Amino acid sequence: MEGEGNIILTTVDDAINWARKNSPWYLLFGTACCAIELMQTGGPRSDLDRFGAAPRASPRQADLIIVAGTITYKMATRVRTLYDQMAEPKYVISMGSCSNCGGLFQLAYSVLKGIDQVVPVDVYVPGCPPRPEALIEGLMQVQRKMESERGWLSRAWTKGRKKVPGAQVRLPIADAYKAGV
Repeated sequence: MEGEGNIILTTVDDAINWARKNSPWYLLFGTACCAIELMQTGGPRSDLDRFGAAPRASPRQADLIIVAGTITYKMATRVRTLYDQMAEPKYVISMGSCSNCGGLFQLAYSVLKGIDQVVPVDVYVPGCPPRPEALIEGLMQVQRKMESERGWLSRAWTKGRKKVPGAQVRLPIADAYKAGV
């Protein structure tokens, strides 16, 4: 019989990481000229959809935020609010010189000297403005990071449960994973 004997063995972490890697939903936070390149990357020529990436309007549905362009101190609080509203695990791409280090506006009193002062950045995409190919490479780096993460599922599970003094939290999935089953 055809198909007999075809078995796939994997761990829960690997299966979920594969699904997360192939469907990154991103939140757009674009200002200035980098946002135009960000829109171009989502267009038909560069087509971020072929990586499974889809734009989301709500931070609660996104697992990746792409910060593109000049960020002022006033907007930095909004970026932090959006970042805090995202579900774990969450990732940040800093796109362009302005969001990386302030760019050519870094001498202005109101410009933030890098988005990494507000949120932890996973990937920096250089350029002024960066080409769509550079953003695609940054997205692929985030996908590699998603694929290689281990143990985040059990950390999220225990973090979300209420701690009872003197009681141990038992995770049957984590115990089976440690036992090598």
